[in-house]
Amino acid sequence: MDLKLLNVAVQDYINANIGISISTLALKKNPFPDVEWVSVLQQVEAKTRAKEKLPTWFNTKDILYPSKISVEQTSSERTANYKSTLVSGNSLIDLTGGFGVDDYYFAKKVEHVAHCEINQALSAIVKHNFDQLKTQNISCYLGDSSETLVRLHQKWDWIYIDPSRRSDAKGKVFLLKDCLPNVPVNLENYFKYANSILIKTAPLLDLKAGLSELQNVQTIHVIALENEVKELLWELHKGYMGNTNIKTVNLVKEETEKFEFVLNENKEVASYSLPQSYLYEPNSAIMKSGGFDEVSTVYKINKLHKHSHLYTTDVLINFPGRKFKINQVFNYNKTEMKSFLSGKQANITTRNFPDTVESIRKKWKIKDGGNSYCFFTTDENNNKIVLICTKI
Repeated sequence: MDLKLLNVAVQDYINANIGISISTLALKKNPFPDVEWVSVLQQVEAKTRAKEKLPTWFNTKDILYPSKISVEQTSSERTANYKSTLVSGNSLIDLTGGFGVDDYYFAKKVEHVAHCEINQALSAIVKHNFDQLKTQNISCYLGDSSETLVRLHQKWDWIYIDPSRRSDAKGKVFLLKDCLPNVPVNLENYFKYANSILIKTAPLLDLKAGLSELQNVQTIHVIALENEVKELLWELHKGYMGNTNIKTVNLVKEETEKFEFVLNENKEVASYSLPQSYLYEPNSAIMKSGGFDEVSTVYKINKLHKHSHLYTTDVLINFPGRKFKINQVFNYNKTEMKSFLSGKQANITTRNFPDTVESIRKKWKIKDGGNSYCFFTTDENNNKIVLICTKI
């Protein structure tokens, strides 16, 4: 950790160059002979990335940043804040502390938080930043977190783990057993130190695959930010043997869209119909959850097809996803396409349809954009259809 980066002139330079291309700045002469130019550029790049993702850090004086990769991999403040609502009690230990964003928010709900980090430089930066953020109930521990867990030798209310999704041997990995630490192998040992465990994983991890590797999973939280799935949270409780709850959350500017169901509990079969007056497209968190029949039964709306994952009603309802007024429906063929869409402008989505958006645009010369939203899909009778809609 280079404290010379905190010199007023250096900080002023960093702030003045937020958003400037690093490749452009790298060609310039270093105006600070006592400070490594690479370190200054790193601060500019990382702080630029933090502007939208980590506004508290961005707007706090004398914050130091690690490499851009650490900033990229850390939770956003909005997802970290949601995470903090899942924990409570007197103590939490984070075995994979990283840049400390999650711990900053955990510390608002838990009396004492332990931040474990094996990287010495990163641990020092995080400790410095917690001081700047005036957070006094987080202790930083340098070293292997498994050894720290043994050394501290205490019972925690929660253990939090964000396993590294990179492996020297396999590159990027998506199974928990290939991540560091190996949670499935260490799970029994973790439960010796805490009755509740919260695990963050990549959104690409398949829910069934995760459940096959873990035990005592009470709830899986599927977290999306502005309709992009960012992370999965696995909530484990020692001795829990019941069904797994699935909670989907889409954090959008206007509201928080929530939908939940119990995995494998739904005995009702989804209802189907041809397109009616309104069309509904679930948000990305619901799509990731796989609760497609549950959406139909909970909201009492009809699916267009078993594999289309689009829904329809005659009366408009409040729905966690995009809503559309259906203006026109026709079979996908040359005559209909030439009459209604060829050569025009439209936003195109495909669901359970053999052609890609790109091939449809090219074949029918449809320009992107405008106020018309077209869904190319399959109906309950297995007909390929097109729905021309207006977004609500």
